[in-house]
Amino acid sequence: MKVLITDEISQEGLQPLLDDPRIEIDIRLGLAPEELHRIIGRFDAIITRSGTTVDSALLEHGRNLKIVARAGVGIDNVDIDVASSRGIIVVNAPYGNVNSAAEHTMAVMLSLCRNVPVANSSLKQGQWQRAPFTGYELKDKILGIIGLGKVGGRVALRAKAFEMSVMACDPYISPKRAEDLGTKLVSLDDIVRYADVITLHCPRNAETIDMLDARHFEAMKDGVIVINCARGEIVNEAAMLAALQSGKVRGAAFDVFSEEPPRSEMVKQLIAHPRMVVTPHLGANTFEAQKNVAVDVSNEIVRYLDGKPLESAVNIPKFDADLMQVMQPFLSLIQQMGEFIVQLAPANPSKVTFTYNGKLARYDCSPLTVCGLAALLNRSTEQEINMVNSQLIAEQMGISVETVCSTDAESFSNLVTISLTTPAGKRTVAGTIFEGIPKIVKMRDFSTDFQPEEHMLVISYADKPGLIGKIGTILGEAGINIGSMNLGRRAKAGEAMVVLSVDTPAATEVLDRLATNIEAAFIRSIHMENVLSNN
Repeated sequence: MKVLITDEISQEGLQPLLDDPRIEIDIRLGLAPEELHRIIGRFDAIITRSGTTVDSALLEHGRNLKIVARAGVGIDNVDIDVASSRGIIVVNAPYGNVNSAAEHTMAVMLSLCRNVPVANSSLKQGQWQRAPFTGYELKDKILGIIGLGKVGGRVALRAKAFEMSVMACDPYISPKRAEDLGTKLVSLDDIVRYADVITLHCPRNAETIDMLDARHFEAMKDGVIVINCARGEIVNEAAMLAALQSGKVRGAAFDVFSEEPPRSEMVKQLIAHPRMVVTPHLGANTFEAQKNVAVDVSNEIVRYLDGKPLESAVNIPKFDADLMQVMQPFLSLIQQMGEFIVQLAPANPSKVTFTYNGKLARYDCSPLTVCGLAALLNRSTEQEINMVNSQLIAEQMGISVETVCSTDAESFSNLVTISLTTPAGKRTVAGTIFEGIPKIVKMRDFSTDFQPEEHMLVISYADKPGLIGKIGTILGEAGINIGSMNLGRRAKAGEAMVVLSVDTPAATEVLDRLATNIEAAFIRSIHMENVLSNN
């Protein structure tokens, strides 16, 4: 795999890539867009920070790109929708710099409250003044945290150590999690109304742009302090400047801005305001954080090469980390089931239904669905289909995707079923995990019990004496060794179905001879490419 690095990345953090003989690294810093577009087609992966814009034009030129790795939390500079439509995985490093960002938040908060920057500048200019720099303590102040995620949660713990009273607003956090962090969940309006210090720790998206605007500033306490070490556009900067100029806001500390570097006169005025403490996006700029994020994205690329689930892919549904070990075998199972059923089903599917029974149904099974869908569709188009774009491709192909979950289970504690509906009929397979091994336990209404193998034959016929022997003889004469056999039937002398694993694939003339000699109602040779990669 060829990996292009376009921004400054910790060399120490790249060690997982440097240690892997499968990976070739090319570091090209400061490339003009035209030059980047010219060379990107040679690479399978790109690692960036905030200095490279991975937009639709770059992705169009990256015809071999499989993964975009952003060595940091924010992905504002990556066009996720275009990447997803092209089946390109986007990963980030959501944990590597959280401690750094939390500490920087406390640093600028304390610097602002104790007038450290202006006092430092005054003393260095030869002045000895104390009265102008009288500050404020954090003890007993009310801190309002907007966004109680990985960074916000750490800020809450540190603020409690300063004996602050902490409240938080976050629609995605449970009350129990807030309680564990020593805070309580309130509305955004309550934060605005009651907090002495407001700090923001949320991503930039359609929901959060201008999260604090002129209306909110008007409702704040007189003398409030505002901290933003998250993303520039989540605070309306014009409203922020007006609130500082009016004296409504005592002071503010910003590490991020809507323009980086600043270009407009308004942003420059905000930065220059005497009651602003500012830093040039240093929240993640520690040696430890830079190493951590580089290690995180490097490990993701290695996991991709190893065919393992990615922990930080932003455009792939994924399980909670605590569930990954339990669910990993089911990802392998449903991938094999999808690849198996599509080779049995008639053409032109109109609908695919994924059904989860038993304990599995208690969890979000969407990662299983997109994995199975990708395996099912990969044989139907020249475009590479994976967990990123499988649902989009299914929609474009006019295939309806349905998911059904039920905790009810009959014979198995967990059962996964895929049903394909086509103009010529319906095909159904069901599988489970038995002692860690993927097993297919049902085909149509036949009970089965077999492990998918690389080469298989599926044959249905009218059950008559001697037919199994004929099958063995014909395969033997063709030099094809049978590895295992699973036979299912509804009743004596009724329809039977046999699934054979064979050491080598059966040629068309062998299949024709089998079909003729046993009067097969259905015969199909199956080639399971992903069985080898998963074993």
